[in-house]
Amino acid sequence: MPGRLTVQRPTPTTVSFTVSNAPRRSSSPAKVLFGLQILLRALLFCCVIVVGITRLRRHFFEKGSLFIISWEDVWSSSLGAHVCRRVDSYNPWVTAIVSAVVLYGVFRRGYTEESLLVIRGFGIQTSTSSSTYLSTAATRFIPTTQIQDIVIHEAFKGFEVRFYLAVIVEGEPGVLVVFPQMLPKREILEEVWRGSRRCLYDAKS
Repeated sequence: MPGRLTVQRPTPTTVSFTVSNAPRRSSSPAKVLFGLQILLRALLFCCVIVVGITRLRRHFFEKGSLFIISWEDVWSSSLGAHVCRRVDSYNPWVTAIVSAVVLYGVFRRGYTEESLLVIRGFGIQTSTSSSTYLSTAATRFIPTTQIQDIVIHEAFKGFEVRFYLAVIVEGEPGVLVVFPQMLPKREILEEVWRGSRRCLYDAKS
């Protein structure tokens, strides 16, 4: 899915450019689908937890209580006995691998979001979202004194010419690529380039 640009200007000297390929959730069907996805993720997560507890019940959950319900009552119930038989019928390594894959799918973000924050007099900060919800985004801040220029370059990707926005940083042999994962279209890059330079170097320049 191609990236969409969102521009926010909280102050006259601050501007934020965000490129994301997350699906739109403006319509009612999209919101319902998003809610169902969250419900499915929660259900799968609970299933993995139940399978893990059942697999390890002889080591950690043989005795004791779960709030006001004893573990013995849980395992001896008809549903608990059925779950125990089903879980014990599979190889432990297969269960562990499948559980890990399911957990990765549950916490996988499913979209990429990259941003460029420009603050006049301070510098710029780039940010790239992580692939899962468990880790934070990768960010980097460059002060204004180290920024030599912001340019649009072109490069070959296979047999295709791709444009990318780059920051020339003083003292570094290479350039800092903005939106390295998304690599949005040239029209978006030109809008970000004009807006960032206007904010960074004042409108008169």
